[in-house]
Amino acid sequence: MIEHSRRRGANQPPDNANYHKNLAESYDAYSGLPLRERQARSVAEALIQLPVYLFTDERLVGMVYHLGEGVKSPNPFDYWGPAAERVKNELPENRQLVEMGTFFGDGAAPGHISWRWDWILKKGAAGLLSEHRRALENAKDERAADFHRGAAILLEAVLRWNDRHVEAIEKALSDADGSERARLAEMLEICRRVPAYPARTFHEAIQSFYFQHLVVMRENPYGGNGPGRLDYFLWPYLERDLASGTCSLEDARELIDELFIRIHERILEADGWVEAISVGGSNPDGTSAVNPLSYMMVERIIALDQVHPSIYMRIPADPPPEYVELAARYMIEGKNRAQILNDRRITAAMQNGGMPYEDAAMYACGGCMEISPQGLNSDMLFSTVHNVAKVAELVLTGGECLRTGRRLSGVSLKSLTKYGSFEDLFSAFEKELRRELGILFRRLDFYNESMAANRPAYLISSMVQDCFARGREMNDGGARYNDYGIAPLGIQNAGDALYAVKRAVFDDGFCSAEELLSAMRSDFQGQESLRLRLRALPKFGQQDRDADAMTDRVLKSLCGIYADYRTRFGGRVKPMIFSFVWAPGAGAALGATADGRRAGEPLAQGLTPQNCAMTEGITAALGSHAGLSLERVTGGSTGMWDMDPAWATRETVGAVIKGFLALGGQIFQGNTTDVAELIEARNRPQDFPNLIVRVGGFSARFVTLDAALQDEIIRRRRHAK
Repeated sequence: MIEHSRRRGANQPPDNANYHKNLAESYDAYSGLPLRERQARSVAEALIQLPVYLFTDERLVGMVYHLGEGVKSPNPFDYWGPAAERVKNELPENRQLVEMGTFFGDGAAPGHISWRWDWILKKGAAGLLSEHRRALENAKDERAADFHRGAAILLEAVLRWNDRHVEAIEKALSDADGSERARLAEMLEICRRVPAYPARTFHEAIQSFYFQHLVVMRENPYGGNGPGRLDYFLWPYLERDLASGTCSLEDARELIDELFIRIHERILEADGWVEAISVGGSNPDGTSAVNPLSYMMVERIIALDQVHPSIYMRIPADPPPEYVELAARYMIEGKNRAQILNDRRITAAMQNGGMPYEDAAMYACGGCMEISPQGLNSDMLFSTVHNVAKVAELVLTGGECLRTGRRLSGVSLKSLTKYGSFEDLFSAFEKELRRELGILFRRLDFYNESMAANRPAYLISSMVQDCFARGREMNDGGARYNDYGIAPLGIQNAGDALYAVKRAVFDDGFCSAEELLSAMRSDFQGQESLRLRLRALPKFGQQDRDADAMTDRVLKSLCGIYADYRTRFGGRVKPMIFSFVWAPGAGAALGATADGRRAGEPLAQGLTPQNCAMTEGITAALGSHAGLSLERVTGGSTGMWDMDPAWATRETVGAVIKGFLALGGQIFQGNTTDVAELIEARNRPQDFPNLIVRVGGFSARFVTLDAALQDEIIRRRRHAK
């Protein structure tokens, strides 16, 4: 199965291009309908026309290929263009900050949520369809009528595409014999039942999940959208089957293996496309939700040599000891794919952001690590990136980019030489940070409004809480939380730079403001002694009280600005602190920094101390990291803790994870691959096609990464004590 699946995944048919072609043609064909119905019916028609595949090695039916040929048809659901035009006209400052490298990218990305697909398992697609038809008859207003009509049209499309699979299985069955006939007969019975009607068995439940997942991901083909709490919702079905003898653990493992293999097949060549499953964790009443499927899913992904899906372990407040032991094993044997989440600290932060515990306890990772409660958020959960370290540079230089010499226009910023005290300097930093983030938040409002108008997602919205009751699509005020997420980069780089300025210029006076700026502009050419003295100052990660406090001050200022803003429907903006692939690029946009870092060097990962700062060992670095005000980080914060494989035994890694949980870190990740092996893979990629590494929130095959990312991963500190 694996061999056949990977061959298909590496040679995908042009489903992606054909879907968009059918979408554009259907949109034209329905030109006489009102806009909302036209949008819904064109998506439905394109979904119904998706190919039907039957493979000889399957027990789960359905496949949608997301890669294949590039899209060549016009996109009738373009939300980007209208929003970009509005940003250009109403927020001209945005462009200059993008060009400066402060806004690392433009626009706003959708996706990175999970949805309540368990409603399909419990009610069936036909049951959901009936609810929306009844609501349409009694719609409270025209927007509600549009929503319920759109949801009904899309749910009908799910059922019609399933009918096409039933017809294909019936035809195949008529020509089959022996064991093949028995396999097809079982599949036919299941597909006649689900996803139309409630699932009764584990096999039916996993087929119902898989089928809706394919269709929802075709309607919303965005990396980061994913299953969420798969073990949580599937376990009751397996528990009943085990009790009745309907299904064995061996049979369940086979179905889980097939599900994981088929997910990998769909997106095999797209390592940065993350469909995350969050296992274990807590129930809404605070008790542990760890169950036998939690263990099984981790054990099976360890056994399978593939990137997708991403399996992340939520650790409840009082975890079973063997579950924490499995987390340590996953870190060592999981081919650098593990991510460990501390429920106690994450749910506390979500509550601090105004969310009730019962919602917070249902959180899942929307892709890399973006935290939100399953099926409760609109899909701008992770939208864009902000280079915090660049803000510190612009404030020190009076608005001058040290890489290009370009200056911010329309903004009055003094250079370091003009500040009478460090407090004046820090106030200016906070003021500029607030100004830039205000522009960014407003930009996201424009894109959110355009998404609701130009790409309504009725199918996924039918499984997002409160959309039904409010009669609104998720980005039109339907979702319970209209929260946005932004990844701030280089918080610790900014903290270390500002602390160096405070010590060198204002406290110790071993360097004047003019000397420091001159050295930074020249990238410390001819100033090596000064650079080394700055480098030797205490830094975040060494358990130095003052250095750690400066990074925490930057973090608190940033989180306070996020918390003050309200989105279009009263939601919040969440800091989601991870680095994905941006650490080298964001560092390349930055000149030399006041802490002795040279121009262009990558920024630190997530909220991990800089490599040069982790001189006191992993315990000190973890203590500084967990000692930050993480209760303010409502969207999740990661650390990257790469470890020398000779040191990283199960006992050692288990102790490190337990320490991380006890200290109060939120999200733990890292690599245990030997640096020498990475260098070999860089030099001889043909010999290491499946060497997987943790990049920054996601895992990927090392040889597919660009040279800058490979170098950044190789140069990370490997802890050995």
